[in-house]
Amino acid sequence: MTKIIKKIKGTEDVLPKQSYRWQFVENIMREESHNFGFKEIRTPVFEHTELFSRGVGQTTDVVQKEMYTFDTKGGESVTLRPEGTAGAARAVLENSLTNEGLPIKAYYLTSCYRYEKPQAGRLREFHQFGIEEYGTSSPAADAEVISLASSIFKRLQIQNLHLEINSIGCPSCRLKYNEALKEYFSKHKDTLCKNCLNRLEKNPMRLIDCKVPSCSEIAKDAPSILDYLCDECSDHFEQVKKYLSIANIDYKVNPTIVRGLDYYTKTVFEFVSDAIGSQGTVCGGGRYDGLIEELGGQHLPSLGYAMGIERLLMVMENQGIEIPRPEPCSLYVAGLGGNAQAKAFEIISTIRNSGLSAEGDVVGRGLRAQMKYADKIGAQFSMVLGDNELEEKLAKVKNMKTGEQTELALDESFAEKFAALYMAAKFDNME
Repeated sequence: MTKIIKKIKGTEDVLPKQSYRWQFVENIMREESHNFGFKEIRTPVFEHTELFSRGVGQTTDVVQKEMYTFDTKGGESVTLRPEGTAGAARAVLENSLTNEGLPIKAYYLTSCYRYEKPQAGRLREFHQFGIEEYGTSSPAADAEVISLASSIFKRLQIQNLHLEINSIGCPSCRLKYNEALKEYFSKHKDTLCKNCLNRLEKNPMRLIDCKVPSCSEIAKDAPSILDYLCDECSDHFEQVKKYLSIANIDYKVNPTIVRGLDYYTKTVFEFVSDAIGSQGTVCGGGRYDGLIEELGGQHLPSLGYAMGIERLLMVMENQGIEIPRPEPCSLYVAGLGGNAQAKAFEIISTIRNSGLSAEGDVVGRGLRAQMKYADKIGAQFSMVLGDNELEEKLAKVKNMKTGEQTELALDESFAEKFAALYMAAKFDNME
């Protein structure tokens, strides 16, 4: 027997019995994005590697260790997207979206790829909902994108999410702050991990975010970026907090948040859950005012965030949040014999055209097996067609829950009459 090919490590299948959960969450994300004036953007799954090395940052773990990069047959280096922002920024530039008016407000639902150790809440192929807003430096915009995330969490009824915010300033602020970090961490070289020793020279702020216990302990007493903010960055941060308070969004200032990608400036934030262990960040983002310039465009202040869909679903499951299941099949029509099967197919088509769901046999089952299948798929009504029903042009429609049967004429008004019967039963179930 040929060996069955298994899925690649770090990937997961979303099966038909699970997909409704994803669709429910994604639909709410789309609806709330629309309410806030954001429209969908879709970008290629792979881009030129240079886009991510320039946009995300050469010193980040993503670029150095986690990207899926390969050469094409034409000799180009391309990379599967490790995150959504760089591709969206490239699309804004390449398609001159700034000519359509500012701000540019876009959202995406996309898959991303990073080569890292698979664990709960962290996969090699994962999915994100992301928000991008280009062309505004207003602190009100920072509060707006955070409000959108908060609104989604409320719609999903997620509890115990903590918003943590910080400002990592502008390049001028960070120049002084990095010097202070170098001075502090240089005293602890003997106990820093290998990665942090490398970061010490190239990107000292990354040391604040190291997850190695010995490094995390040292970082606790490191200088705070908030003590090095220039007046403009400090004022911007205060205004962001003001607008969050206006929106009645609780937050905690956490000076250790620096985010993992180099393009961030000023505001950074995370929504953190206690329900899924160490991978507790379900949403993270902030400002990236210099990203468009880094990619070759004119200065265009920008901001946004990404929300991990797998992690969000884990949180919802751990909190016992019920996701509504889709409506089951409205009517199952069992046909006995060639003529009856043809009539069943006709009726099924008219029911579907009326906006309801209907199914029938397509694998050659007998009557008993067909009714067993109808019960298995949760059909709300069933109907059997045989020679007698065709001759009399009448059939009995059975309510699968109550067992009650209603006789309906097999004429042009059948779909209309069945729809009325279906809605009446649905109304009775709601009472």
